[in-house]
Amino acid sequence: MKTLIHALGRKYQSTILQREYAAKKFVRFNERPVELAFVFRCIARCAPKSILDVGTGETALPALMAYCGPVVTAIDNVRDYWTAGMTNRHWYVIDDDISRTKLNAQFDMVTCISVLEHVVDPLPAVRNMVRLLKPGGYWVLAGPYTDAEHVDDTYKVPGADPTSANMPYICRSYSRQDLDLWLRETNCELVEDEYWRTWSGRHWALGERIAPPQPATKESGTHSCLLIRKI
Repeated sequence: MKTLIHALGRKYQSTILQREYAAKKFVRFNERPVELAFVFRCIARCAPKSILDVGTGETALPALMAYCGPVVTAIDNVRDYWTAGMTNRHWYVIDDDISRTKLNAQFDMVTCISVLEHVVDPLPAVRNMVRLLKPGGYWVLAGPYTDAEHVDDTYKVPGADPTSANMPYICRSYSRQDLDLWLRETNCELVEDEYWRTWSGRHWALGERIAPPQPATKESGTHSCLLIRKI
């Protein structure tokens, strides 16, 4: 019976995947290539044995990181953020809100890729991510960033990308002031930083999307990739 159920399950999954493949159309190029390239360079540099991925969603990132060797735990605020529910077909995702996490384990690395900008109150989330790091552990953070300007919700700025107008969540652009606060509050240090221009305007979702993303200075970038170490 178990063999039959597994066979039927694999057949069903294969059918769904085939339908999705046949219906797939190009929509837009995004910033994931530069973010994920940074993540895997950090893994190669730091050689973590354990990783916590925060805000996994439907992505295959935890599975790819685990393929490199580390033991990977994935969490997402499924009930509050994903209003229609969410299933990740690549990895088991624990339903957990990093702002009020129930996790107590400690990890060598925490990854948070294009997630923190959607959190209404980021400081508790930041504190918890660092709390879950072992001393000397690494936090990999990527998302919208404008060094001299904090933007509460880039989707609501006049002239913002019209396809973002009805998003059910906010999208902040964090600044150096935010980053300095996080480092100070959590006793961490910035180890490596990359900056990219992903939009032609002064911040995320403003102007035209730039594809492929262009390397930038911290003053001109609209997106950042950061490697932070817990002291």
